[in-house]
Amino acid sequence: MPYEWSSEPPHQTTRWELSLWPYRSLLRKDFVIFIGATGALVLLPLLAVLGSPVLWGLLPFLLLMLGSIWFALHVSYKRGEVLEELRVDEAHAHLVRHNPNGQVQEWEANRYWVSVHLHPKDGPVENYITLRGGDREVEIGAFLDPAERLALYDELKSALPVDYSA
Repeated sequence: MPYEWSSEPPHQTTRWELSLWPYRSLLRKDFVIFIGATGALVLLPLLAVLGSPVLWGLLPFLLLMLGSIWFALHVSYKRGEVLEELRVDEAHAHLVRHNPNGQVQEWEANRYWVSVHLHPKDGPVENYITLRGGDREVEIGAFLDPAERLALYDELKSALPVDYSA
């Protein structure tokens, strides 16, 4: 799961932390291996035209294609650098979201007024989870897949107090 609870299970302590991040199917070292292998496979057919003017006609397009793949993967990787941290202590719940552009968004509410809500079809994504408390409602884990959001919802429901607003 692309989220991790602090060392203590939340139902056994009043202080806990939850960190969430998007799933990464391509790690940094794998990124380098992928670009290297793609470059080798693309440049391999150029051995047949080595020494001829055809090489100079094909080479710029192959290098442009390789550079475009690198750029697209790099941009995708940067956009996925999101981290959400939910810290709960005896009195407060504090959610911090670190966005890819460096912007930090924060939300804080009284722990005992925070409620977890699941929007199976109503939100921008399936099984959309929000935390409601204080004067705002904020999303959490929107980058997770629907099954992960459902599991997270169940865990958050058991970790936070009962919803008295219903």
